[in-house]
Amino acid sequence: MQMTGNISKRGAAHWLAYSAGLAMAVFASLPGAACADEGGVSYWLPGRFSSLAATPEVPGWSMAEVYYHTSVSAFGAVAAAREIQIGRFSPTVNVNLNANLNAQADLLFLNPTYTFATPVLGGQFAIGITGIFGRSAASINGTLTTGFGPFAATRMGSIGDSITSVGDLYPQATLKWNAGVHNFMTYVTGDIPVGAYDPTRLANLGIGHAAIDGGGGYTYFNPATGHEFSAVAGFTYNFKNQDTQYQNGIDFHVDWGASQFLSKQVFVGLVGYAYQQVTDDFGQHPILGGFRSRVIGVGPQIGYLFPIGDMQGYLNLKGYGEFDAANRPSGWNTWLTFSISPMAPTSTVTPTRRMVTK
Repeated sequence: MQMTGNISKRGAAHWLAYSAGLAMAVFASLPGAACADEGGVSYWLPGRFSSLAATPEVPGWSMAEVYYHTSVSAFGAVAAAREIQIGRFSPTVNVNLNANLNAQADLLFLNPTYTFATPVLGGQFAIGITGIFGRSAASINGTLTTGFGPFAATRMGSIGDSITSVGDLYPQATLKWNAGVHNFMTYVTGDIPVGAYDPTRLANLGIGHAAIDGGGGYTYFNPATGHEFSAVAGFTYNFKNQDTQYQNGIDFHVDWGASQFLSKQVFVGLVGYAYQQVTDDFGQHPILGGFRSRVIGVGPQIGYLFPIGDMQGYLNLKGYGEFDAANRPSGWNTWLTFSISPMAPTSTVTPTRRMVTK
């Protein structure tokens, strides 16, 4: 994390992610819980980056733990896509689905990161990896009618399952530059598909295919006024799922955060994201069309910085409400981040700033 004057700053982040993402983001991706693309599930977990994303970091090891909870639902094509994915009916028949999908997940992201002291291309280089452990559950309720020629069959009821296990791994590398109140970054991350995944299961903690994601970001931070704004944008390329012969299209995403420091230790603000799939999926059922996914999310955040011995501690709570969703489940999600990192030396005239990536 980073400090300017006496204000240490750290932005909560992804599995991802994510990588989450997050590596999680990185992230970032919330496989079994529901995101976008195949069956409504994407690699990128929106919300992986937020405030102070591009600010440089204090060299050395840091560790972030993120508790992520989400509750989402979807209707029509998304529920049909999930039924097709798990093989509950033949993809060669015509389908009319009047059903809804509900999904919940409680995940823990662990993100160790090492920041190098030696500059790379005039910037600060850092590498990390995010792992996931948690529980995902999903269910589909409603009426399904399938037809083949003059024949038709209808069934009512529900299906559902849950899983508690580990998810995919999300490596990430960042390069950051500082120029006064302006900060810039570029990043690359991806998905190593080693998590719990079964194409016939409704809930998973892996996505069943590899992915690579890259982009850049900017942070404005003025320690004199306490004003801060960050935005990070990127694209995801998805490789083919060899189990299902399905390949998600290319995804575009923007995460942003705006905050105001109320003191040297506390800040409040807003966070948001926009996610849009820009090319069609390959291998989908004809009734789904291109199945391009979209969602927007926005919500509040609060952060608290505090010393832990000679280290810097950070707590952040943020939440998103989603809207304008297409071809993906939507609802709400919350992130609780705790991180610990080296404390910026008090003798440093222009100390570095640090952000947590999930």
